Amino acid sequence: MTVAQLSGRKSLRDLVSNLEAQGRRIYHLGMRKTSRVTLARVNEQQPYGLYQGLFSSLLTRCQAFAPRNRFKFSGKVYLLDATTINLCLAVFPWAQFRQTKGAIKLHFGLDADGYLPVFMDMTKGKVHESTWAKALSLPAGSTVVFDRGYTDYQWYQSLSDRKITFVTRLKRNAVVDYLDKRRGRKAQWVVGDQRIRLKNMDSELRLVDYVDPETGKLYFFLTNSFDLKATVIADLYKERWKIELFFKWIKQNLKVKTFLGTSPNAVLTQLWIALCVYLLLSFLKFKAKLGVSLTAILRVLQLNLFERRPLIDLLRPPDKTQPIVSPQLLLWN
Repeated sequence: MTVAQLSGRKSLRDLVSNLEAQGRRIYHLGMRKTSRVTLARVNEQQPYGLYQGLFSSLLTRCQAFAPRNRFKFSGKVYLLDATTINLCLAVFPWAQFRQTKGAIKLHFGLDADGYLPVFMDMTKGKVHESTWAKALSLPAGSTVVFDRGYTDYQWYQSLSDRKITFVTRLKRNAVVDYLDKRRGRKAQWVVGDQRIRLKNMDSELRLVDYVDPETGKLYFFLTNSFDLKATVIADLYKERWKIELFFKWIKQNLKVKTFLGTSPNAVLTQLWIALCVYLLLSFLKFKAKLGVSLTAILRVLQLNLFERRPLIDLLRPPDKTQPIVSPQLLLWN
């Protein structure tokens, strides 16, 4: 299944054909001949938790080499978001979303250190983002960034009670009680910075009015932090765009939109293997320290998938030394 992710195979039969074409290399790797029926049975019956556990082990290794996020305050920064994958209801009847449509929702949390996925869950398409977020075990002292789709005042209060900083945007129809009337420019691009209280919440919150210098659009950022600068609050929310780029990358480069099995176990197996591949690519990027993009690493691996060569050497730029010209070639000059 990892080969399917790296080589872009579209079906189990396609995957088996690809493996059979590499017969000699597969033999020297110690792999046995694999049939489509065997892959289908394993996909159906082998618990996806095996790959979830592998993901956790790989994540620990990756985090040891991941670069620190650009913010100077202590504590982890997590970026939350969800994406919906449309499915054919006739093929995936367990994933009913609407009367004639199937869908699953993938919930993710990225660690801003290296932009690694540290939380992932699959739910039915109807499950609200805040419902999933409430079950997360976030460490005290961390910062979590999310969009307005996670609006839930009880959850906001719970985060404040657990000493977890959050940054989001104010809901358009929110009932706001302004505790001070100070407005006006506080810093460049910051036109407001006020203490507020939302309806049905006990804790005071902070509302930062920020003008995007590129678009001129006014944003209202909501947070429970009164220590960070207003510009840092804005930068934290801008960081949330990284998870949008993460979604775009995995959908374009890994198999997370179409599946090689139809059961929930098969779908989750494929998703966890895709995330394991993402971590392996990230690990290579961190180890190589050559400024190579994940896409470039993936392309190199696709061309050398069954070659026995050091992976780091494949990513290094070619030697710039001049080739040795044979003296015999000079006889023709």
